[in-house]
Amino acid sequence: MTVTPADSHHVIQVRGARENNLQDVSLDIPKRRLTVFTGVSGSGKSSLVFGTIAAESQRLINETYTAFIQSFMPSQGRPDVDGLRNLSAAIVVDQERMGANSRSTVGTATDAYTMLRIIFSRMGAPHIGTASAFSFNVPDGMCPDCEGTGEVSTVDVDQLVDRELSLNEGAITVPYFAVDSWSWKVMATSGFCDPDKKLKDFTEQEWADFLHKPAVKVKAGTNGFTYEGLIVRMQRTWLSKDRASLQPHVREFVDRAVVFARCPLCEGTRLTTAALSSKIDGKNIADCSSMQISDLAEFVRGLDDPTVAPLITSLRELLESLVEIGLGYLSLDRTSGSLSGGEAQRVKMVRHLGSSITDVTYVFDEPTIGLHPHDIRRMNDLLLRLRDKGNTVLVVEHKPEVIAIADHVVDLGPGAGSAGGQICYTGDVAGLRDSGTLTGRHLGHRAQLREQVRVPKGELSIKGADLHNLKDVEVDIPLGVLAVVTGVAGSGKSSLIHGYLSGREGVVVADQSPIRGSRRSNPATYTGLLGPIRTAFAKANGVKAALFSANSEGACPKCGGIGLIFTDLAMMPGVASVCEECEGKRFTAEVLTYRLRGKNISEVLGMSIAEAYDFFPSGRPHTILGRLTDVGLGYLRLGQPLNTLSGGERQRLKLAIHMAEKSSTYVLDEPTTGLHMADVDKLLALLDRLVDDGNSVVVIEHHQAVMAHADWIVDLGPGGGHDGGQVVFTGTPAALVADGDTVTARHLREYVTG
Repeated sequence: MTVTPADSHHVIQVRGARENNLQDVSLDIPKRRLTVFTGVSGSGKSSLVFGTIAAESQRLINETYTAFIQSFMPSQGRPDVDGLRNLSAAIVVDQERMGANSRSTVGTATDAYTMLRIIFSRMGAPHIGTASAFSFNVPDGMCPDCEGTGEVSTVDVDQLVDRELSLNEGAITVPYFAVDSWSWKVMATSGFCDPDKKLKDFTEQEWADFLHKPAVKVKAGTNGFTYEGLIVRMQRTWLSKDRASLQPHVREFVDRAVVFARCPLCEGTRLTTAALSSKIDGKNIADCSSMQISDLAEFVRGLDDPTVAPLITSLRELLESLVEIGLGYLSLDRTSGSLSGGEAQRVKMVRHLGSSITDVTYVFDEPTIGLHPHDIRRMNDLLLRLRDKGNTVLVVEHKPEVIAIADHVVDLGPGAGSAGGQICYTGDVAGLRDSGTLTGRHLGHRAQLREQVRVPKGELSIKGADLHNLKDVEVDIPLGVLAVVTGVAGSGKSSLIHGYLSGREGVVVADQSPIRGSRRSNPATYTGLLGPIRTAFAKANGVKAALFSANSEGACPKCGGIGLIFTDLAMMPGVASVCEECEGKRFTAEVLTYRLRGKNISEVLGMSIAEAYDFFPSGRPHTILGRLTDVGLGYLRLGQPLNTLSGGERQRLKLAIHMAEKSSTYVLDEPTTGLHMADVDKLLALLDRLVDDGNSVVVIEHHQAVMAHADWIVDLGPGGGHDGGQVVFTGTPAALVADGDTVTARHLREYVTG
């Protein structure tokens, strides 16, 4: 075969990358190979893979659209890089949750439900029409009572009002209805009820008007306004909106006041009675959606109809891929918003496996999150399958099992933040082992079993646990020790711990859920560190502390203390540019003249946590910064916006805050997420310190180093979904390795013996 110029583009060339902490990085990445990017947290892996390569590929593709279409897309600035050559279209498969829209399910997100609807419209008996008659998202198929949500809500009136009081006395306890507020005035001056009458004395008509009256125009003196009953107004402003979009205090109130129950008409299936009447082999579409995917795959294998044969094959292959990737325990009616980050990433991955597109760049962010070692092998097979289809696969990952299958490894470091951002090694895995880099040295590193496990000081008992797939579980969680709860994906770990332990008194949970906050929130504001820092600046300069807050008096007037100006360009993408007045420093010129030991407030907020720890050698700031360093966040900047943090970083930030509280039991959900093997050792030392200080630590975890280091293990299984939900082992790690015959036991035995 003759070689043409087209054959020469076999590497992605990166030249002079300086995004975030990257220090003028240049490298070649082989195309149509599996490349794993390693390095400690904050070393620059994500900046290189997501912030540079994937970002530029997506920006260039977006630029091919018309300005009109671009106006609906997120705006992306060009990454700080001298040159990128031979890029292919990049598809990012990340851990972002799949949105909290209750109408999105595993079935709709993977198109499996769409295929099932078409199959039912052709094969179902009685025949009831087109595929849309089986959709709960269109009027043809949705249950008329719950409008396809499967739930109906009733409002607990006693959570809205105090019947012992009158309106003038503040009877309405709903947010924004305080006496003299605009909303309160509309109710009190409407003329439909007497504002001096106690609510318990209302007539039937007054109650009806007060709670349920539809919107009507009302005149009070010279003012005209629209009046609607209290429940009608709540329904319109809050209940019809997605719960996740409500402000935290409103959401808290709605959760108290609104009781959701299964819709009695469709029994939670979301569909019309006609759709539910149509069956194949005795099962309707709702039965199929609620089946575990592994069982549904079996059911679909038994279907045979020449008119939809290609569709049956596609659906069967899709379901088998979901089983293969370790999601066979889910069902198609499971809402997308209830999936963990790892599950969401694997659901997205399945969509690409079946794709006939090739020669693209797939970018994965720690695809092993939430996976038991048993499931990691399946994940590796899928990554290799994507590569073998002729794609370039880039993976940011810490697990040695994934690094081992790489064709090419790029190791960044040597440290985090300003101490990282350099290439420490590129080449094959064998070369990495011999390279002497931090990653190379840790590849063969194993945490040892404890010679002496700690003795429990008591226990928290769980009895009759039957949430989700748990089968009447009875287990004692020992106190005063490091207890690890493990098991394959879907075995019931989260249901057991979050369902039966988290709500108890003295139990503190640090998870990976997003921290509610704007682009103004950062580690300094979130941890309460900014207060003492502002006080120190105020004291040193004899001025008031409010000057040193970018949300208050000291804020640059042009950008409002954000440091960026957001410009809306109508049809073109909006642009975020650095504020010219404060040059991105967020404060007024006057504030920046005040110094503390030679540094101004902007320079202090620009410090990494590790630098600030040395800068504040004593007092409250030193204590808070010490905790942040202990949890491995020394590389974060004090002023770094919280919305740029990964799930693992958010969890460690929450843990640092909780460490200040006098707690007795900490519950951590996969705290090794995003941690390099060297950082896992530091985490284990921190967990030991918490226990040695008299606390109890319960960790949901798959990482074998954490299991080996534990005092006690609770292993759930034996499988996922309806094959799980049972405790298959409780005892010390040594006993599990010596006598256990569970999936976890086999992998831990292999790990410990090396």
